[in-house]
Amino acid sequence: MNQEKRYHPLIILHDIWRLVSNSIFFFIFLFIIQANSEFWLYKYGRYAFVLLFIIILLDIPVKWFTSRYKIDDKSLQLQRRLFANSSRTIPYENIQHVRRKTTLFHRIFNMTSLTLETNVTGDHSSVTFQVLTPEESMDIEKQIRRKGNITDREVIFEENQAKPAIEIKYGNNAGYTVHFTPAKRDIFKAALTSFSFIAVIPIAWSLISNLEQLFHMEGKIEGMFSNMLHSWSWWMLLIFLTLLMLAAVFGGGILTALRYGKYEIASDVDHIYISKGILEMTSFMITKANVQAVSVHQSWMKRILGLAEVKLICAGGTSTEELEVNTLYPFLPVQRAYSMIREILPDYQVAANMERLPKKALSLRMLRPSWFWMIATVFLFYFRPDFFGIELAWWVPSIVILLLVIMSRVLSFFQTGFTMSGEFVQFKTGGFTNKLFLSKRTKIAELQLTRNIIQQKLGLVSIMMSHRARPVKHTRINDVPIEWCKVFRNWYISKEQAPVQQRTNWSTSR
Repeated sequence: MNQEKRYHPLIILHDIWRLVSNSIFFFIFLFIIQANSEFWLYKYGRYAFVLLFIIILLDIPVKWFTSRYKIDDKSLQLQRRLFANSSRTIPYENIQHVRRKTTLFHRIFNMTSLTLETNVTGDHSSVTFQVLTPEESMDIEKQIRRKGNITDREVIFEENQAKPAIEIKYGNNAGYTVHFTPAKRDIFKAALTSFSFIAVIPIAWSLISNLEQLFHMEGKIEGMFSNMLHSWSWWMLLIFLTLLMLAAVFGGGILTALRYGKYEIASDVDHIYISKGILEMTSFMITKANVQAVSVHQSWMKRILGLAEVKLICAGGTSTEELEVNTLYPFLPVQRAYSMIREILPDYQVAANMERLPKKALSLRMLRPSWFWMIATVFLFYFRPDFFGIELAWWVPSIVILLLVIMSRVLSFFQTGFTMSGEFVQFKTGGFTNKLFLSKRTKIAELQLTRNIIQQKLGLVSIMMSHRARPVKHTRINDVPIEWCKVFRNWYISKEQAPVQQRTNWSTSR
């Protein structure tokens, strides 16, 4: 383990795989869709594409041949020797998380990838071994856990072999419980709510357009549809559109099943386990102690279907991908979502009753200018667009937008709530969508209270809480009574923490 090693030779094939997959769109666009174009941008773009592709392709084996790594007792060392030597040393104590991921490529060759995430920000915040054998990956993880600050509880597994490994290690622990696995009706609701069936339409249309370009059939397929619309009777068109919609829903259901199939949410005393996927199965383990807050989201479509999405805001988030897997199943029934929070995190109790905003807050919200409506009105007045060939006066859609803004603000007033109980604070905000936020007092990193002149006259305050995450999670609620805010401020600063963390800002905006 203390000797320098080359990366696995399969990394050459893996990098070529990534190069081809990342270049396929530009290849189709430049050499198929714009193959006959003599425009200078496309003409020289083809030469530049080929040249860049060849350079990167030649650099892949050179990079493998000149790169080595070394795992010693105290640090990880990365080296590359070419014309100029470069070296990077990562002490084990700087590594915060270990994440494994197995894509389709890795599954074919029975390999995996390993990412070591450090406390350093910027481009060098993580180190990734793109191709490792499972045995090499486990050896590196054991060395890091033994010498660094990472315990078994902080290891993130993200591969198709990870879930059985977790079950062997933790499945027999006291309190291990499977909380949710989606049924067929849940997958169907997920397909409707995520509008994945709509995504099938542009994918199919793009495929048809590319086939037209490839076989020089420009306009023929479009002409076929045009003749069909003019020659078919209304009932034949109705049947065709119904079949087309059913095919789109079926295709969307397949896309959703591939993404959320075999989904499972489980937990034991200390951890939360989430696994999902069919083609690329992933598993993720979250330490309960790292959960900073719980957020429950409902879009307008989810509200219609009675569904909700539960998100766990965790310390040490590092990427969009990780934020996604910190989401419990995004299409849970609302009451099941609330009960699951209690099951997984017994300390987090969702309060059924919350205090409401005073009536003067509604007046203030209605008087606030809507910049969106103003900009939209100027756009409509200047361009006067038609909608689906229907001629309308420019002020008609402006009024519709204004009514939607007013409706959103009224809904926001009636749906906003706030409460604190014991160690917990709970906010709820929304309009056409809504969000419930629940956190512990000890997890709030910073509290900021602000007032503008009008709020000062009406005795209202805006609250913003910050939680440790990457990026920092900010939660805001407007127009809360100042009396409640004073109690809330005293409640917050009474937590037993170091003085540097007991930071509360009270500022007045003018």
